[in-house]
Amino acid sequence: MVGAVVVLVAASAYVGRRLLDEGVDIFLGWPPLLAEWLPHVGPGTPGALVVAVAVVVWGPQVADRLRWRPLLWLAWGTAFVWTMALALVDGWQRGIVERLTSSQEYLHDVPRVTALGGIGPMLRVFSDHILTTAVDPGQTWFWTTHVGGHPAGAFLLFAALDRIGLGSGGAVGVVVMVVGSSAAAAVAVTVRALGHEDLARRVLPFSVLLPGAVWVGVSADGLFAGWLAWGVALLAVATVRRGLASTAAATGAGLVLGYALYLSYGLVLGALLPLAVVVATRRWWVVGPALVGVLVVVAGFTAAGFWWFTGYADVKVIYAASIAASRPYAYFVWANLAAAAFALGPAAVAALRRAPALPRAALLLVGAATAAILLADLSGMSKAEVERIWLPFVVWAVLACGTLPHPRRWLLAQALLALAVNHLLLTVW
Repeated sequence: MVGAVVVLVAASAYVGRRLLDEGVDIFLGWPPLLAEWLPHVGPGTPGALVVAVAVVVWGPQVADRLRWRPLLWLAWGTAFVWTMALALVDGWQRGIVERLTSSQEYLHDVPRVTALGGIGPMLRVFSDHILTTAVDPGQTWFWTTHVGGHPAGAFLLFAALDRIGLGSGGAVGVVVMVVGSSAAAAVAVTVRALGHEDLARRVLPFSVLLPGAVWVGVSADGLFAGWLAWGVALLAVATVRRGLASTAAATGAGLVLGYALYLSYGLVLGALLPLAVVVATRRWWVVGPALVGVLVVVAGFTAAGFWWFTGYADVKVIYAASIAASRPYAYFVWANLAAAAFALGPAAVAALRRAPALPRAALLLVGAATAAILLADLSGMSKAEVERIWLPFVVWAVLACGTLPHPRRWLLAQALLALAVNHLLLTVW
């Protein structure tokens, strides 16, 4: 499996370079990744090496023996330090502060919220400024690429962070990494709630050393991954509770999952994950309160003036007129999978072959994540940059790593890939 994916990556690099040489602007400096070749070290290098060695040497043993709650906090903290250290390989300014403050990112447009009169007025006119002048010459101004390319909920989060004094590039970057790295704990909570604590413990070290952490620090998609993961975890918890506790957890899950729909249009495919939880447990009664939670979020955004389907229709228009127009579907429909392999790592790639050996509930989650990736790929709405865009699904595919023998060897492979990517390439996120 790993050998086959290495060939796929090599082929995508070769064909991508040929396309560039032929004048096809695929907007990738180092196909299949959005990156450029730039070997370097930075202040995060020592920390990343220490975390990698610690998790490889002691991770499986600690995950097996430590009490559950301390283990979750330790895993979350270690995942955060790993993500932060990888980001700091590029330095504090370039690796963290500047990631979400560029002219195409969320923080660039935050001052417009005040200019529009606040968050309420901003939501009312959000859809009016998605189309660019390239498709609507009468447009007076339009949102930057990432603001307009996502539902209003994503920008609302960053505007809210600014309101509470966390609007700088550094502060937002840290918040994104804290939430993104929490996906490791959320996935473990989900699997334990489904009755497989032993599997959750085996998977935790792999979730911590996820190569996708390169893009969790710092891209908004890392935050989306953590957000969606906790929504699924809450629903799983609801299936093992009874009475009011179950209803409260399911409703909370619905609120979190409903808001996820307003973080990224592609997270509609994330609905496959909570569906897998319900199918695995057959606790159908949690669907009702969960749907109530989702509808509350939908009703709130709609009443505020943002209609999801209008936003999505406009995004399809600007996507067709963007750099996606010169990115050939025939190349990216398979090169995307090579890019995603960098986020998954060799362990997850190898483990997918062993996925049928997983317990039924875990297998359904891995299947849901894989299906979401394949559907996103075939849709043509994800041409390149999927090493970050698909992070909300990648964190669940890692569950398959619980079936691997010799976990330390595979953890070492995961760490080496992440270290190589961040030290040999300069990624945009």
